[in-house]
Amino acid sequence: MRDVEMIGSGRYPLRVRLAWGAHVSDAFVDALFALAAGFGWSLDHVNWLMACMAFETGRTFDPAQKNLAGSGATGLIQFMPLTARGLGTTTEALAAMTPVEQLDYVEAYFRPYHARISTLPDMYLAILMPAYVSGPGGAVMFTDGTTAYRQNAGLDANTDGRITKDEASQRVQAMLIEGQLAANSRDVWQAEEAA
Repeated sequence: MRDVEMIGSGRYPLRVRLAWGAHVSDAFVDALFALAAGFGWSLDHVNWLMACMAFETGRTFDPAQKNLAGSGATGLIQFMPLTARGLGTTTEALAAMTPVEQLDYVEAYFRPYHARISTLPDMYLAILMPAYVSGPGGAVMFTDGTTAYRQNAGLDANTDGRITKDEASQRVQAMLIEGQLAANSRDVWQAEEAA
């Protein structure tokens, strides 16, 4: 959110540090906090989502970013073509949107999962394999010899031919840490209700 003055009685500006905030517009930040407020998400959730979007777009936050493994996925959270159709759009239409416009589809995508997301791995798994949201960290999602494994082989940190939930989220955790560096983050103001 943009810098704001003290407004009205009972309201005050709250300064927060946003991971990857230096890479997005004020309008994007406004829309992101509106999304989070609609879901009852905390600042942690906002930072986790920013880390996921940074990871999925190669740090660009480009709504037209194509999946480099050839899956046909596009955008801020790498919408698959079938997923885009389920949301009433196409990957081509998503690619033509601004980042702020595409956040509406990010919100629609997360609606079924938002209440079950309590960790960064849950946030990332909502994107990658929603069936594993709220599941144990050691759950094996992909095994060698499958197309899904081949498309996600870079997540197999120990190269044992199995990708677990915890393993899959390690690179996103690193992206969160990188996003919190001074060059990538920024302070933003969020209006909050006084207690």
